[in-house]
Amino acid sequence: MANLVTSLCCVVLAAVVVAYAQRRSQLVARNQYERMGSDVTMMCGSLDSDASVSWKVNGTDVRAQHRLEGPRLMLTQVDLGHNGLYSCFQNPHGDRRDTINLRIGIPPREPTVTCRSNTYPKGFYCSWHQLHPTYIPTSFEVDVQHNQRSLEVQKDPAHKNRCHVRFPEVFSSFPYIVNVTAVNALGKASATVSFEESNIVKPDPPESVKATPIRYNARRLEVSWQSPATWPDIDNFPLKYFLRYRPLIREQWQHVELSDSTSHTITDAYAGKEYIIQVAAKDTEIGTWSDWSVAVHATPWIEEPVQITSTTEMEPLTETKTSPIPSSNAPQKAEPPVGRAARLLTFFSPLLLGMLLLFM
Repeated sequence: MANLVTSLCCVVLAAVVVAYAQRRSQLVARNQYERMGSDVTMMCGSLDSDASVSWKVNGTDVRAQHRLEGPRLMLTQVDLGHNGLYSCFQNPHGDRRDTINLRIGIPPREPTVTCRSNTYPKGFYCSWHQLHPTYIPTSFEVDVQHNQRSLEVQKDPAHKNRCHVRFPEVFSSFPYIVNVTAVNALGKASATVSFEESNIVKPDPPESVKATPIRYNARRLEVSWQSPATWPDIDNFPLKYFLRYRPLIREQWQHVELSDSTSHTITDAYAGKEYIIQVAAKDTEIGTWSDWSVAVHATPWIEEPVQITSTTEMEPLTETKTSPIPSSNAPQKAEPPVGRAARLLTFFSPLLLGMLLLFM
């Protein structure tokens, strides 16, 4: 009797589990990916072909152009506007039978792949991206070959479209072959690049660039910087540097290439003009120049004007008497001077006139 009860309990429990699983499958949405511009058919679970159902999208009636055939909902020429959560309900009681998350997208195209070594000779990284969006989840598969063997690939934890590869050897003459395949629910596409290690070496820009004026020298600037922290072995793989600078008032740059020094004195700066300064780095033998460093600004030393201060005490003001202002508004006419010559001329004037008349 006990065995019979136990068997019945197991049967009931199994039926409950099956019923719960069926109910759960009806409530959990399943993804359905379709190509943009195509005609789409969604099936309401496993109902018979003559079942009567109604559909809703995101909780409302389906307003897009569609057709119903039994448990099937058919949409024509779908686009991104058809994305949504579709639910079907069996008539007449309205029990929900299925839920579909419709996602419209396009198959991936060939990704664009670039590789670079900024940690030479430690390793290199490759990055990739899609020129056109797919609108649905797309993953990437990466394969790296060197000398007929596959290399270990480590995905970058911070950049989803980047991976890191260690150099198996240095100064190798064998090329590296990198294949990246984009995959989504609608298709896949691959791109392959091939290169030699010397062609992808490119350091990061120099760091901590500083430019300071030199006291008492109006045409000099002292520039210093540090090698990039990502460059792992500066002693055995030294870098050379390229300095460029210009005053803000001009567009033309001046350039100086330096062997391995991390400082330089600009000696031909315009006095009193603000300068913009940048530095790039490159391995001394292989690879290409880095990008320019962050620009810094500096102005040569300017002599401060000397302030002249007087040490003479101000004399106290003394009261002065002023002449009274004339009462007349009109200027006074000056009288002619009367001297000895004037009086003699006045005395002899009649005598001279008589003599002149006598001789006439």
